[in-house]
Amino acid sequence: MTQDVPNQPPPLTGSNAWRGDPLLIQIAESFSEPVRRDLDGLGRFVLTHEAQDLARLANSEVPKLRTHDRQGRRIDQVEFHPAYHALMRRSVAGGLHSSVWENGGTEVGRRHQVRAARFYLTAQLECGHLCPITMTNASLAALMASPKLFREWAPRVTTRKYDQAQKPPVEKAGLTLGMGMTERQGGTDVRANTTRAERAGGSFYRLNGHKWFMSAPMSDAFLMLAQAPEGLSCFLVPRILSDGSANGLQFQRLKDKLGNRSNASSEVEIQGALGDLVGEPGGGVKTIMDMVTLTRLDCAVASSAIMRAGLAEAVHHTRHRQVFGANLVDQPLMQRVLADMALDVAGATALAFRLARSFDEAASDRGEAAFARAMTPVVKYWVCKIAPPLLYEAMECLGGNGYVEEAPLARYYREAPVNAIWEGSGNVMALDVLRVLGRAPGLFDDVLASIERDLGAGGRSILGVLRAAMQVASSDEGSARILTEQLAISAAAAELRRMGAGRIADAFIETRLAGQWRGTYGMLDARHDSRLIIDTLYPQVG
Repeated sequence: MTQDVPNQPPPLTGSNAWRGDPLLIQIAESFSEPVRRDLDGLGRFVLTHEAQDLARLANSEVPKLRTHDRQGRRIDQVEFHPAYHALMRRSVAGGLHSSVWENGGTEVGRRHQVRAARFYLTAQLECGHLCPITMTNASLAALMASPKLFREWAPRVTTRKYDQAQKPPVEKAGLTLGMGMTERQGGTDVRANTTRAERAGGSFYRLNGHKWFMSAPMSDAFLMLAQAPEGLSCFLVPRILSDGSANGLQFQRLKDKLGNRSNASSEVEIQGALGDLVGEPGGGVKTIMDMVTLTRLDCAVASSAIMRAGLAEAVHHTRHRQVFGANLVDQPLMQRVLADMALDVAGATALAFRLARSFDEAASDRGEAAFARAMTPVVKYWVCKIAPPLLYEAMECLGGNGYVEEAPLARYYREAPVNAIWEGSGNVMALDVLRVLGRAPGLFDDVLASIERDLGAGGRSILGVLRAAMQVASSDEGSARILTEQLAISAAAAELRRMGAGRIADAFIETRLAGQWRGTYGMLDARHDSRLIIDTLYPQVG
């Protein structure tokens, strides 16, 4: 009977992404009991059939741009499937867009780490809707440069209420914020922007120009860079003005992207849009840097989460799929491939949360402040870079079943490159590392001291390699990627060792830092217990 489905794994739905992740549970040991209960509930939700269906629908029923209504009036609205709104509603209710800016609560001192844990679990479900979530959270950092604007907007952002209505911001129950930075002629080089800003009285300017990539175009306001008389400046530009009229943002089309399909990304013409100056005139780049730092943290957290979800699918499949008379997970080659991937996911996850911890402790600890500044581009570079090849390898573990769009792995794979590209591609991250090295080399002294301390006895030799790489990079810009990757892997190894990851940390250090040859996954040798690595990091949870 064709209705019989032999030798196929049962659905992964019904388990718990939190309880099945010992590394995340260990990271969260210091969190309060209410927070851990919340993470348990979120972990259960993301693996429900209902949640998985929301993720599927949000990406298959893509956003649609309506530039005009039926009478020919310009409306510039993007329509989303209800599944997208359901995901947004839940993430906003969980505070993913604003919890680090809230006062009080049970997360004091660990706000970034707690939010990262929630973000990590949610990203395993669906990443596209997290783009406006990330931008809203990060935009509040930029608004801190103008306290009056922050006082006006932050209370309406932090309500934890999602309001999709097309209304002026003052009439809505909750707000989201977006960004409009890049232009077609400049891309990452925002100093080449041509959008103009002319004074309109007080702190207000009129903006005219275009933006080549503006994601989440239904946000209530956008941070935009434009050339003011004083130089490149940052502005807060509402989409709808207080009288209900449109604010001169005309959306030309939505990008047809490889992945990230649930999230609309637009091209927009700006015609006399009213914007409020954020920060100092001519200080646009300085104003947005705190915002960019927060988005880069989210890129790393989300990439580690997608890898976790993809490898969990692969491990689940191999535990239930028989080939040549044995389960795939018991086959020596498959074991070593899975274990090798598991080491990268563990290292990436530990490193992303290490960065979140530095954000929490930077105000009171000089070493943590140094880590946050120097290592943000390092962490973003490596974690986001390794996601696409790892997810391909996870897909191969499922064979053809992994390649079809019905499986979440295809969506994870298409999603993976965006975090490496968005908010600074690989070369931009490597150049940022060189910039820190040139301007504030003392920051790396603090970083290297922490790596040596956490690595223990083997740290001294690794530090020698890192210092040599820094010396080369100081006169050879083309070697910046080598330095960046070595810093990332060393810091990931140090964090695994600090966490007490034992044989997993040993295997990561020997295979990533000891110079063993590796070109693809599966290069572990017999000294490392592959089955132990798999079962420790991906236990079977009933």
